[in-house]
Amino acid sequence: MPDAFEHCERLVRDHDKDRFLAALFAPAKHRRALHALYAFNLEIARTRELAREPMPGELRLQWWREALGGERAADAQAHPVAAAVCDVTVRYRLPPPMLVDLIDARAFDLYDEPTARLNDLELYAVRTSSAVIELGARILADGRDPGLGDLAGHAGIAYAMAGLLRALPIHAARRQLYVPAETMARYGARAEDLFAGQTTTEWRAALAELRLRARHHLDAARRLIGDAPALSAPALLPVALVRPMLDRMERRSYRPLEPSELPQWRRQWILWRAARSGLRKAF
Repeated sequence: MPDAFEHCERLVRDHDKDRFLAALFAPAKHRRALHALYAFNLEIARTRELAREPMPGELRLQWWREALGGERAADAQAHPVAAAVCDVTVRYRLPPPMLVDLIDARAFDLYDEPTARLNDLELYAVRTSSAVIELGARILADGRDPGLGDLAGHAGIAYAMAGLLRALPIHAARRQLYVPAETMARYGARAEDLFAGQTTTEWRAALAELRLRARHHLDAARRLIGDAPALSAPALLPVALVRPMLDRMERRSYRPLEPSELPQWRRQWILWRAARSGLRKAF
């Protein structure tokens, strides 16, 4: 199904440049499968933007559950991303429960309530970001369990938390919060202040705690990276962007409610350097 995989490649290139670039360092025989996985992740992650309201979003996620479960075989074959990821799931023996867990976790995105505890946010990250890393590593290992264990967990949490902090302006504009309620309460940060465009001292303290937590997981991943098989590196490469993103947020000039992106040329250079010099140095 060349058209389906080409569609996935275009989708990832246009909307998930970091993973697209990381996939270039994978063996050519696995790149199309990685594109299918990353395109699937994009489709699920964009559910809120595409559906607009919770109920259509829930229906969209249910469609994906049924497509992966074989209940909508004809519909899935007509959808390029579904057709490609179903093919890859069979060919590389990807665990269907991991894909369904990813879908289930993304249902949280459809609503505006924050997670209750930091542990809840980390579990969300494990079921989404960490799962994509592990599934990508399985593809790179020809369907075998790469044995990443805790490494994928810590790396995925660090990557997800940095990404959520980077996306804070977008989320605040639509009155959506990923900052745990317990973290907000600890510092007296009020959601309405953020929604009104006010980054108070309390909010800066709460966000600083999340950055510190992301660094904790990044450091844990760095300690474990030596145990990872070399063939898994392309699946982990995007995590090399976490420390530079967090460092940018630590600048005195940082404004949490204004976009703070690493320039594209720098992102590409960081990924290239990590691929050439090793992930331990990059993390």
